[in-house]
Formats: sequence, C-alpha cells, structure tokens
Amino acid sequence: MSNGNSPEDERPIEDVSQDAPDDVSEEARPSVGQALKQARIAAGLTVDDITTATRVRIAIVHAIEADDFAPCGGDVYARGHIRTLAKAVGLDPAELLARFDAEHGGRPAPTPAAPLFEAERIRPERRGPNWTAAMVAAIVAVIGFVGFTFVKGGDDGGNEASVAEGAQPSSGESASSSAKPKKPADPKPEPSDSAIAAAPADKVTVKVSATEGRSWISAQDHNGRLLFDGLLKQGDSKTFQDNEKVKLVLGDAGAIQLYVNGKKIEDDFRPGAVERLTYTKGDPQVG
Repeated sequence: MSNGNSPEDERPIEDVSQDAPDDVSEEARPSVGQALKQARIAAGLTVDDITTATRVRIAIVHAIEADDFAPCGGDVYARGHIRTLAKAVGLDPAELLARFDAEHGGRPAPTPAAPLFEAERIRPERRGPNWTAAMVAAIVAVIGFVGFTFVKGGDDGGNEASVAEGAQPSSGESASSSAKPKKPADPKPEPSDSAIAAAPADKVTVKVSATEGRSWISAQDHNGRLLFDGLLKQGDSKTFQDNEKVKLVLGDAGAIQLYVNGKKIEDDFRPGAVERLTYTKGDPQVG
C-alpha cells in the first residue's frame, strides 16, 4: 500500500554544503601589488603620500602596485620595498613577503663577501699576567743584588785607601752623567676601536654595521662589480674598499650604522627605509 511518496521523494538529500568552498580560493586572493594598493586606498592615502612617508620613488610605488618588480633592481630590493610599503599602509609585511617569495622562487640565499674586502681587525686575545715568571724574575734579581753587594763590600777597603791618598774621583764626570735626564720613550699609540680608523687616503673605505637589527645590503665598486649582496645579521659588520667610490643599497637603513673613511656617519634613516648611497675619497659625502 503506497503512503503517497514517489520514488524521487525517497532519494537521500544531497549535502549542498559540501559543494561550497570553506575558504576563498587561492586565485581569488589579491596579489602583492593589489593588496598594497587596496590598503593604501582604504587608508585614504595617495601615492605622493606614500612616497613622502617612505622615500620610495613614485615610479617604483606604481610599478609594485601593478605587480611589476623589475624597476626595484632585484628580489632583494623588491622585498625591502614591499616591507616598507606594507608598514606604511598598515599591512603585515610577513604575509606579503611570504606570498612574494612563493611567486618568485623563494627567498634568495645570501652571497658571501669576497675575502679582499674583509678588513675587520682581528683583536688579540687578552691574557692574564704570568705570576710564575714574575716570581722567578724577582728571585733572580734578589740573588744578583746580594751577590753584587758582597763583591762590592770586598773592594771598599781599596777604594777608601785611594781616596785617603788624594786620588779623588772625577766629580765632574759623575755629576754630568747623573745629571743627564733620560729621554722619555715615545708613547705608544692607543689601538683604535675601529678597524678603519687608519683608512688609506688614496682609497675610500666604508664599514657597514647592523647595530639595530638585520638588513639586506648590497655593495658595488666604481666599475659596478658586486662586492656583497646578502643579509647582514644584527651585530655583524662588513668593510669595503675601492680606489674611487663604493656604492651601497641598504634594505633597512634604520638598522645600519656607517663609518666612511674612519668617520662615523650621523644619519636620520627611518626603520625599514631603503637607501641608495655613494661614498668617495676624502670627507664622507653622500652621492
């Protein structure tokens, strides 16, 4: 006897929820440039505002927002610009950098610097005083003094007799010899705290120290030959020399302290700012 349900009504109801995606697909996510542009517009900022705040050129900002990273000059500089722009528009730089690395073959490996430009001074190991040697020297000095006194005492009789007979010693020679002041030894110069304090005048010497954090840096000589391109960890330093000039690119200039031709460079670099600098011989000058 039929209860009024057709065969179609007895089919199991399909779970429609299985067809709906749990999350937005990867293709629907905005690219790195789109995310930066959307965040800038949402914050009510123009490209000129971003350039003023970050010192990143207008042409580079437009190119990055269009996902064109060629004007950046390489992945190292592109990552620095992305980090700077993300902070300026209130985005998390780590997420954008991870997306950039995934789209561009991963994070580049640091390149070791050439040994020619490793001018870091090797500080000598400080050792404590050798008390054993000092004690032996003191004992030898005492024994020698006692022996000299004993021999001197045996000769005093002959000396007194010669004085009594009128053989007076030459007081002029003894006085003149004792009166001559000894020329003080030239003071040794104190060792400098910087390995480039005595930088040669015919070259330009640049020392880069990551004092406030880590930063990607790049250095070239006057011919454009790459001297270093990699990550400088906090506390690390690199020194570069050239006959004419040294070109630098700092991925996070706020973390870097510079010493040019033995002189500390006082700057006002902002954290995360990308700086391109050129130094030549003579007084430090930014090119």
